[in-house]
Amino acid sequence: MLTMTLREHIVAPGTYIPELKIAYPARPDESMRNPEKVNDIDIENDFDFLQKSFSRRIWKAVIYAGIFFLVFPLSKILYGIKISGRENIRKNKRLLKNGAMTVCNHVHRWDFPFVLQAVRWRRMWFPAKASNIQTKDANLILGAGGIPIPQTMAAVRKFNEAFNYIHAKKRWIHVFPESCRWAFYEPIRPFRAGAFKMALRYSLPVIPVAISYRPVTGWRKFLGIKHPLINVRVGSVIFPQDIKGESKKERCALLRDEAHRQVVSLAGIEQNKWPSAYDDE
Repeated sequence: MLTMTLREHIVAPGTYIPELKIAYPARPDESMRNPEKVNDIDIENDFDFLQKSFSRRIWKAVIYAGIFFLVFPLSKILYGIKISGRENIRKNKRLLKNGAMTVCNHVHRWDFPFVLQAVRWRRMWFPAKASNIQTKDANLILGAGGIPIPQTMAAVRKFNEAFNYIHAKKRWIHVFPESCRWAFYEPIRPFRAGAFKMALRYSLPVIPVAISYRPVTGWRKFLGIKHPLINVRVGSVIFPQDIKGESKKERCALLRDEAHRQVVSLAGIEQNKWPSAYDDE
């Protein structure tokens, strides 16, 4: 049974907390979504995790063109997206040439494109829930770079081989360590350790990113738009070689805690409701 001590949630002056009357689950890793299953894609048996066929490569190019030239402008129009902290990437450009991992709170259907917009014109890959590959969003997820997480040992080996290939190509990886999406949730939920085990395995610099909110103003408020506006803040790069510990487990915990601490701070939170980790990890 999951148990953890919750603290009083305190935000910095000026931090906006959306009031959308959304009922969030009690467990921070419990999904709010139960999408309809529309296909029988089997990722456990002979699944192409990298989607390398010619037709799938074309599809991925189409999806990224849509993200770059449609979603990016729409995010500005619909959500007034404001991005800060890009200088943390620019000043470490040389040190990030062999790849990196971004981590972010998971609070919006478009939060992966929001992160892409923050890091600018990169193609990225991300672990995805296997159940999402059997929904109407399957082709969008796979086209954007989603790699479903399997269960069987044979499929897990192929999943790991896919990320080995991505790392060998010096590509960037994104992970949502909160594990599931809670729309417009303001506190930062605990992070699962898997992302940081991967970062240490590949010696990937970790770039914390936080999504926070602003109240609706101006013409959007006049038109009756209810959802808050979006801030995306990029934190300081965390280099694995700077994480000292007696064991891999300790280094993983330290890396996770530092990434969580930065995301909390970037989101304008002085004392976060949730701890950085689950007590079962």
